[in-house]
Amino acid sequence: MPESVSWLIVFVMLYWAFCFFWGIRALRRAHTASDFFIYSRNLSPWVFALAATGVCFGGWAFIGHPGLIFRDGFQYVNASFFAIAVPLAGVVLLKRQWILGQRFGYMTAGEMFADYFGGHGLRLISVGIALLFGVPFVGIFFSASGFLVSHLSGGLITHDYAMWALSAFVLFYAVTGGMQAVAKIAVVQCVLFLIGAVALGFYALDTVGGFDALNTGLAKMALNVPGLWGTTNGAGGGNYSGFFAIPGVIQFTAGLGVEAPDGGPWTAVMVLSFMMAAMGLQASPSFSMWGFASKSPRGFAIQQVWGGAACAGAIMLIFATIIGVSAHLLGANADVNEAGFGVSTALPVLSDGQQNQLVANYILLIGERFPWLLGFLAVCAIAALQVTGAAFLFTAGGIVTRDIFVRYVQPDADDRRQMLAGRICTGLVFLAGMLLATYSTDSMVIFAGLALACAFQLWPTLLAVTWFPWITRQAATLGLIAGLIAVGMTELLGQKVTGQALPWGRWPWTIHSAAWGMFFNVIVCLLVSALTRLDPARAHREGFHAVVKEFAAPVIRRRWSSAVAAIIVMVWLFFAVGPGSVIGNFLFGEPLGDYAAWHLGMPSIWAWQIIWWALGVGMIWYLADRMEMSTAPQKDVTKFSDGSGR
Repeated sequence: MPESVSWLIVFVMLYWAFCFFWGIRALRRAHTASDFFIYSRNLSPWVFALAATGVCFGGWAFIGHPGLIFRDGFQYVNASFFAIAVPLAGVVLLKRQWILGQRFGYMTAGEMFADYFGGHGLRLISVGIALLFGVPFVGIFFSASGFLVSHLSGGLITHDYAMWALSAFVLFYAVTGGMQAVAKIAVVQCVLFLIGAVALGFYALDTVGGFDALNTGLAKMALNVPGLWGTTNGAGGGNYSGFFAIPGVIQFTAGLGVEAPDGGPWTAVMVLSFMMAAMGLQASPSFSMWGFASKSPRGFAIQQVWGGAACAGAIMLIFATIIGVSAHLLGANADVNEAGFGVSTALPVLSDGQQNQLVANYILLIGERFPWLLGFLAVCAIAALQVTGAAFLFTAGGIVTRDIFVRYVQPDADDRRQMLAGRICTGLVFLAGMLLATYSTDSMVIFAGLALACAFQLWPTLLAVTWFPWITRQAATLGLIAGLIAVGMTELLGQKVTGQALPWGRWPWTIHSAAWGMFFNVIVCLLVSALTRLDPARAHREGFHAVVKEFAAPVIRRRWSSAVAAIIVMVWLFFAVGPGSVIGNFLFGEPLGDYAAWHLGMPSIWAWQIIWWALGVGMIWYLADRMEMSTAPQKDVTKFSDGSGR
């Protein structure tokens, strides 16, 4: 057995031992349903901040993000503003949900919707959306961990064996220790994710010869290698390589799979609408459970400003970008190898569709010199994948238990029966996800693609509960249904269910399905709200908003502060991820100029992205802290008994 594989097994065993320890420890402390499902609302601010950062970013930022940067280039780097969009959603929604959870004892978003609107249709839809996260995400992230181990072991450990073995320990600590075990282990998983991503970034930069050598090589690429998507053909301010430029504001194409856009799919409108999908993450029913489990909103601000916007933003915009673009100069791009201006051919060539192997290939390269480091970095990657999968696995099981079993099957279930049902439901979600990963990867990808966009359709419903009492139950429900249908019709699912009969493909007009769904969602929601404005239940809903206003109001009311905050957000959205982002293509030097023409010693678009990322961190800080949208209330929220409802 190669030494590197031995070290891989050693580090995985140490990781398993840690997970086993916390699963058993949390099991001994879980005595009630509240303990098991939401840690008795005792999740400390720092535990929440680290765990939620790992949940939101770990599974994607470590493996998938560098690979797509390698494939699509700097136009896709703009999608790194995911790190700003996710906290922005939390700033708007999370604290106010927490207040209602504390006041009325909710454990799930479905319980909150049912109590607020006085009906159960939205509760059932929220269960379906939670399963869209739980089942396919379990399959995707756990399958990726199996592929990683199989690849790093040179095939000595098969994909399916590695996937099931690694995932079994996640299931173990999720069903034994509940939220406490998932959260405490997620803290360490997040730290490993951050360490591993930074280490790989520094390694890639060192191997390519430093920052100047990297950008010198990129300048040669801009002149000689058009990239996968070719040139922008005038979109985005010039005829640039699609690797180094955003391909225009919008392209009125029929959608991926039917008509390819010029220069690539990541237009300004595509990125802006993708940010909407990202905002579905912290609007998902699964993340609402994390909010309800928190001891104080103080952890929300820490996670939003420092964990998400700052740390995850740095990982995605700097370190993952270095990993992705350096690979072109280290042998992964056959065209660069043929042109002869790469630094080395240490990495194997990757063709289209193989980009997810990139990080594993870097780890293998490191393992040639430092076998023990291969084992450590492999565990970092496994932890990054499992932190996201474990969180959505457990919350999906908990939501099914509370919103289906307790509501419809056994309403008088005691704590012991609820915990047993929670463990069974979590196991069933796990089994469904793993079977999907083993036998139907195409279906797994289709359903996973729906998750974020469908969760974003909950925004009008959540805004109704937390901000706008004039949105009625009928409006929220019908708008949500319209949005979900539109999402399905502009994703891969639409082509599948219609037998490829639709005249458009995925994301027509380079607009993400989340935005198409929200367009119809909002129209229906506003129309139905106008038609049902005399709804007699308005007084009931106003009672909830009175509670929110009492505890969420800022200590110091600053004149014009809300208007200033709105202007800051709109300006940032326009220039960072909206139409104004195309200015970054050429502001700091033409993409097709030589290295001397790049005024900041790097591609203009990358410099533009880093500047607006830094401004985005400041924006999130202003909203979360100065506007007090994620700070702790000045007085304790009076409570009903846990889980009793209103």
